[in-house]
Amino acid sequence: MELNSVMGLDTVGAGSAAEGIQEAVSEIVGMDTPNRWRFLLEGLKRLAPKLLTIVLILLIGTLLIRMVIRVSRRLLEKSKLEVTLHSFILSIFKICLYTLLGILALTILIPDAIGWVVALMSVFGLAVSLAIQDSLSNLAGGISVLFTKPFSIGDYVDIGGREGTVQDIRLNYTVIKTVDNKVVHVPNGDVAKAQITNFTSEPMRRLDLDFSIGYEDDFALAQKLVTEMIAQHPQAYADPEPIVRMVGHGESAVVLGCRVWCATPDYWNLKFDLLEQVKEQFDRNGISIPFNRLYTRSHG
Repeated sequence: MELNSVMGLDTVGAGSAAEGIQEAVSEIVGMDTPNRWRFLLEGLKRLAPKLLTIVLILLIGTLLIRMVIRVSRRLLEKSKLEVTLHSFILSIFKICLYTLLGILALTILIPDAIGWVVALMSVFGLAVSLAIQDSLSNLAGGISVLFTKPFSIGDYVDIGGREGTVQDIRLNYTVIKTVDNKVVHVPNGDVAKAQITNFTSEPMRRLDLDFSIGYEDDFALAQKLVTEMIAQHPQAYADPEPIVRMVGHGESAVVLGCRVWCATPDYWNLKFDLLEQVKEQFDRNGISIPFNRLYTRSHG
């Protein structure tokens, strides 16, 4: 009896192959030593062409896969994709190619193996995906972030209420550092679903400031003072033209709005400077800044 027939290598399905292997083992165990060796040698002679073909396919396939991976790596380096994605794409590509090579080699040894191999891989894939569902969600989010690029390393962002400078973009987590020097790891599954505000992606930002003055104060003077302070500040842009206008009537104050553009890195410095200078100039020119007062009256 041929070894491949006894072992079920010519039968259909995983169950038939398993039963054939069990029958072959039982038959070999029941033989005496000379017949056992004779049976094994005859079986190996019959399988030798297939085994030799499998070895050649594995060697040639491995060489081809290495060449394909090498070319793919060069193409990725020339692409505009984030560097973090390169190793991930190459790893997935390599796993797929080696899996196909293994299935090809197996189908040469067992011609009808492709059906049950695909079925086993499907069941295994489903089990793994259920076991690492959260990790897969973060992984998918990381791929989405790296492809869509809502922010880059070094940007100052707000991700769902978490503010900080982006330190690293990994496949599972985005790392940001807050202004008080805390390092926060945000799962990319949350990043992909969150509202993201990027404060530093554009070269310019508009600074919006509102100043309250009393109804009895000289509004035209206050407007002139603020306009002059903006014109004299080296970090305030003249184009687009700054806007200094009345923007509201409060309960106890007139609201003077200031809208001025600046370079993104200068935003905070310009804001602090104008707040300090406006307070100083208003005090010097007798312009009041109203504040809420609480009056108490006692009856005796």
